[in-house]
Amino acid sequence: MSEGRRREQDSDPAGTGVTTGALARRLGVSPTTLRTWDRRYGLGPALRDPGHHRRWSERDIAMVEEMGRLTSAGVPPAEAAHEALKLLDPEAASGAVSEGASETAPAPTPSPDTFVRRRRGLSRAVVRLDAPTVQDLLTDAVESHSLVTAWQEVMVPTLHAVGRKWEEAGDRYVEVEHLLSWHVSRTLHRCATAPPLPSSPGPNAPLVLACVPGEEHSLPLEALSAALGELGVPQRMFGAAVPVEAVSAAVRRTGPAVVVLWAQARSTASVPLARHIADTRWGVRGARGRPVVMLGGPGWAGPAVRGALRPTSLREALTQIGRVRGEATSGRGR
Repeated sequence: MSEGRRREQDSDPAGTGVTTGALARRLGVSPTTLRTWDRRYGLGPALRDPGHHRRWSERDIAMVEEMGRLTSAGVPPAEAAHEALKLLDPEAASGAVSEGASETAPAPTPSPDTFVRRRRGLSRAVVRLDAPTVQDLLTDAVESHSLVTAWQEVMVPTLHAVGRKWEEAGDRYVEVEHLLSWHVSRTLHRCATAPPLPSSPGPNAPLVLACVPGEEHSLPLEALSAALGELGVPQRMFGAAVPVEAVSAAVRRTGPAVVVLWAQARSTASVPLARHIADTRWGVRGARGRPVVMLGGPGWAGPAVRGALRPTSLREALTQIGRVRGEATSGRGR
């Protein structure tokens, strides 16, 4: 489709607003992020066409632009939404974001049968190698239940089920596991955003996310990256098997409040490595800082690393990161 044709479809000549896709491109975020802000905080467009599609007016756009600006500056999403809503209705702002009082407050949980049906449908599609249906089912799960819930209730259980089939049937299901993993990764990347890089190290500096050396399983870390992106938390994702020197250099150059180290297997987890990163300092002499280390993944079962965070789920990781960033911001202000 030509660029001119796409602009015609994105914007209604009658002046009824722009589509979610057009606004996402304009703001540099994903459409999923805009839908999440709408569902969780009430930051949605006033106008929807008869097909239930969102149409964003200039006032709506100003509201989400303010949301993006505040979250990129380190303001918690619920607080940022409260301030953004004031642009439209100062008196109604407090009530509209009541569900967003916590950065990671979950939406009402559907019945367990809902997730069972979704997992079965996804499993059947991936066994058939029906890539279009797999992608549609994953996208719909995220849009219907939020990224965190879709990850914990649909993606992870299905990945585990396919993995068990592969172990039981030998090489018969290798292609199935690879197809599912690729589409899960693709879905997570579509949800991620890239907030502007802060000008200096500190509580609002981008977090550092990396798999330890030798660790190739990066999907859980990709899920954390995407979830942080939805919340507007700046972060830098370095992916699988990152050398120690590269993680240390990233910490010194960016000064993150949190460094997340992922280890799927005990053979890749290294307590000395975690301690080394925890002791990596940044900043000028006399005012140096060092990060809080978060150890993610089952590989870290065993000896504790003093001061390190050990979340047991994606939701818990987001809560702990929010707490650390909030304490760092408060400490800076004192």
